[in-house]
Amino acid sequence: MVKAKSLYHLILYSIFFIVLLTSSFTFIIIDNAFDEFQEKIEIIKNDYTNKQKDLIEADIKKTLNYIKYYHDKFKNIKSEETIKKDILESLEIMRKHGNLNHYVFIYDFNGTSLYYPVSKDYIGKNLYEFKDPSGKKVIQELIEISKNKNGGFVQYIWYKPEIRSDALKISYALSYKPWNWTVGRGIYLDEIDKIVKEKKNEYDEKISNYVLQIMSLTIMLVLYSIFIYKNATILIVNDVKEIGKYLKESQKDDNRIKQDRLIFGEFKVIANFAYDAMHNIKDKNIMLQELNKHLEDTVNHQTKELKNLIDSQKKFLKNSVHEINTPLSIIRTNIDLLKMHSQDNKYVSNIESGAKIIQYIYDDLSYLIKKDRVDYPKEYIDFSEFLKERLNFFDGIANSNDLMFTTNIDEDIYIKFNRLELQRIVDNNISNAIKYSFAKSNIYVRLTYFNDEYVEFSVKTHSEKIEDINKIFNDFYRENNSRGGFGLGLRIVKEICDKNLVIIKLESTDNETKFTYRFKINENTAS
Repeated sequence: MVKAKSLYHLILYSIFFIVLLTSSFTFIIIDNAFDEFQEKIEIIKNDYTNKQKDLIEADIKKTLNYIKYYHDKFKNIKSEETIKKDILESLEIMRKHGNLNHYVFIYDFNGTSLYYPVSKDYIGKNLYEFKDPSGKKVIQELIEISKNKNGGFVQYIWYKPEIRSDALKISYALSYKPWNWTVGRGIYLDEIDKIVKEKKNEYDEKISNYVLQIMSLTIMLVLYSIFIYKNATILIVNDVKEIGKYLKESQKDDNRIKQDRLIFGEFKVIANFAYDAMHNIKDKNIMLQELNKHLEDTVNHQTKELKNLIDSQKKFLKNSVHEINTPLSIIRTNIDLLKMHSQDNKYVSNIESGAKIIQYIYDDLSYLIKKDRVDYPKEYIDFSEFLKERLNFFDGIANSNDLMFTTNIDEDIYIKFNRLELQRIVDNNISNAIKYSFAKSNIYVRLTYFNDEYVEFSVKTHSEKIEDINKIFNDFYRENNSRGGFGLGLRIVKEICDKNLVIIKLESTDNETKFTYRFKINENTAS
């Protein structure tokens, strides 16, 4: 270890150390930034490619769904050739004409081009043996991979109209086997080069700023060290000597050091610190007592304001629920009238689904407001028919989310329960099942006798695992904030079940969640 024998040597060592440390930091920062840049580039490339692949795959599957839907709808009404012609015309109408790079193409299994909107000269030509500049038989590979159950991706070189040159491209193809069609769409990958170039410019600018900042700091530190050496060394040494003398003198008397003996205020503070410490402690105790009293008054005031705020929120919620009821009834009535004049209208169905969701939320809020003020008498309910009615209510919402109910409901199951509270249990579980199920999956609803005293109602979904089962029934708790909602539904369900001695069982794995409720058939306990 280097030992400085004087302030002069200490300052010289400090300047040398600053330069060395700055150089090391500069090298480390630039090296780390370069490694970080390389990692980000790989991540950007992968993310961009995967995102584009997901987009074109989803687009082709929607196109295949449309072809199948149109074919099934008119196969007994129109000829096959007419249906094919209608579909190709529809695809042309739906195509984004402003973008020459994004389009759907169709070939039959023999390699004949049936639909290629950017160059209609290809239509009718057989391109089965066509090769790209690398020698790959593009059309042949697209046709073969499209015959797989889930289709697949092919990467090749293709002409890009925007730049009027060949570019790397990847396409997803899926077959419509009733007609031996290969339907595909591709995206060019040269866009990623632009992104990489932009990131490279950002990286260069970032490194330049790092170097400039470090060099500026180094110069300032060196200049400051020289200033200290030239202007403060002698003064510091003198003050240190005076403090040493005072410490010796303080052994004989209890007086403060005379302020004019020292130059720097910092040394004056050091010299008087011992004397002032006891006085400061006493002053601090007085200040703490006053502060505690002030804090107590503040807490009481804030508590009062918080109570007023909560009361205002309850009043606002009550008024909001009351005001929603009338327009919601008008919306539902007009939807029924629209359905009488325009059946199978998807827009009306979507509006109806949205209105039902609002109705379900309204029912939750209405119950939440009234639950402590209203008595909920029990009656014998045909649980089987009641559950079927609620499933019918949510059926349109499930269909709009590409979900399907699979039911196992025993007939003539009766329980003694309040109808409104039973609806809150059933509706919240079905609504959550629709909200959190994976796309295009089944929702399994089951109602059976457990034994002579109990019946079981369960809802099982294919969904993400519930990580914290202990918190799922808490107020305002939501594991997935992106799904929306208030986080009150399961809390309401838990209160109703506790009040009526309903047993709740929750099971959740990586891809499956099941809520089970066990009702006593003749339960007459109200609390």
